[in-house]
Amino acid sequence: MAVYDTIYAMSSGSGRAGVAVIRVSGPHSKDLLQQLCSGEIQARYAHLKTLTHPKSGDLLDQALVLWFPAPGSFTGEDVAELHIHGGGAVIAAVMEAVGSVSGLRMAEAGEFTRRSFYNGKLDLTGIEAISDLVAAETDQQRRQALAQMRGGLSDLLNQWRDRLIHILAYVEAGIDFSDEEDVGDDVNRHMVTKILDLKNQIAVHLNDQRAGERLRDGLQVVIAGPANAGKSSLLNGLAKRDVAIVSEQAGTTRDVIEVHLDLNGFPVTVSDTAGLRDCGDEIEEEGVRRARNKMRAADIILWTTDGTIKEAPFNFLIDSDQSLIRLRNKCDIDSSRACPKSEAEDCPILAISAKTGAGFDRLIDSITDIALTIQSSGENAVITRARHREALMRIVDILSKVLDTSDLADELIAENLRICTRELGRLTGRVDVEDLLDVIFNDFCVGK
Repeated sequence: MAVYDTIYAMSSGSGRAGVAVIRVSGPHSKDLLQQLCSGEIQARYAHLKTLTHPKSGDLLDQALVLWFPAPGSFTGEDVAELHIHGGGAVIAAVMEAVGSVSGLRMAEAGEFTRRSFYNGKLDLTGIEAISDLVAAETDQQRRQALAQMRGGLSDLLNQWRDRLIHILAYVEAGIDFSDEEDVGDDVNRHMVTKILDLKNQIAVHLNDQRAGERLRDGLQVVIAGPANAGKSSLLNGLAKRDVAIVSEQAGTTRDVIEVHLDLNGFPVTVSDTAGLRDCGDEIEEEGVRRARNKMRAADIILWTTDGTIKEAPFNFLIDSDQSLIRLRNKCDIDSSRACPKSEAEDCPILAISAKTGAGFDRLIDSITDIALTIQSSGENAVITRARHREALMRIVDILSKVLDTSDLADELIAENLRICTRELGRLTGRVDVEDLLDVIFNDFCVGK
C-alpha cells in the first residue's frame, strides 16, 4: 500500500438514508473538490455546492462540501467530505465520478484509521476505542468507549512509559557512564523504590474485577436451579418474547439458550440452562454438564426454585468473583412461596412470578446494583481488552523478578526493563528509543 495514495470510500454505511457521507483522504483531496464543483472552498467551512461529473459535466447532486487540510483532520492528511443525498442512485453516481479522477482509489478496510495511526493522530488504544464506540449497544458501553477514545488508557500507559524510560535511563547510565560524577556508582540501587512503586500502581489497575472487560463484553447472567422451576419462563419474561420453550414437563431445556439484553444501560447476556438433577438420560446429562460449566463462567447467577422442589446444592459452584441472586418463582400460584427479606438468610430470596412479571422490577434493580458495584470497583480502571491485561500482567511479573532477584546483574536489569518498555509499546504501538537518549543527556549532561 502506498502511503501517499489518495483514497475514498463511503463513511456513513450502506443503505438508503437522508444523507450519505463520502470521505476522501490524501494529497489529491483538494484537487478532487475543484473538479467536482466550482468556486472557492475554505478550510473547515461547510459549503453548499452543485456537484458535476469531472468528465461528462453531468449534474450529480447538490451537496455540502468540506475540506480539512493536513494535519488538522482525522487521518492527519488533506481530507475532503461530500455530504450528499442518501439515495442509491445518487451514491452510485457520485462514487463513480470520484473514482474517475486520476490519482484516487477505493480505500481498503480500515485504511482511514490506519492512516490516522501512521500520522500520530491515534494510538492503538484509541483505534480500539473507536471500534468499541461503533459497536456499543448500551449507554454504559458508549460512555466507556468514549472515555477510552479520549485517552483514558493511553494517558495512563504513557505515564507508565515515561516513568519506565526514566528508570531505564538511570540504569543504562550506571552501566555506560559510570565515570560521570553526575551519574553515581550504583544508580540502579536507587531505582528499586521507583520500580516497586510502578509495579504496585499497575497491580492496582489489574485488581479491578475485570470491570472494563465485563462492561465491554457484557455481564454474563446465568439462570440456574433444579428442573421445572420456571427458568425458561424467567428468560422469556426478561427478554419480553418467547426465546425458550416452556413446558410442564421437567427437563425440557437440554442446552444453553442465550439472549442479549440492555438492562438499565448495562449490557448483559442472560443464559437459560438445563435443570440440575440426577437423571439417566444421556442428552439431559450433557445439558446438566453444560449448565454447570456456564455457572462457573457467570458473573451473576440467578438461582431459581419454586418452593416445592428440593433444592440442589449450589454453593460449591459459586466463587468469590461471582454474585448470587436467589429467586423463588411461581409466587402467583401460592402466596406462601413469597419470601420477603430475612436477616437470617445469608442471601435473601426474592419472590417473583415469571408468568405475571411480579417481582421483575426488583430483580432488574438487583442485577443493576451488582453491575454498578462492578463498575464502581473499577471506575478508575481503563483495561477493556484481554490483550491489555495480558501485557500488563507480563510487565508486573518482570518487575517482580527484578525486585526479587538481589544479585541480578545491571545488564539483566536493563534488559528486563527494556522488555517492559516493549510490552507497553505493543499496547500503544509507539516506543521511541530516542526518548532514552533525551533523558540521559538532559539529566546527566553527558557529552558536555
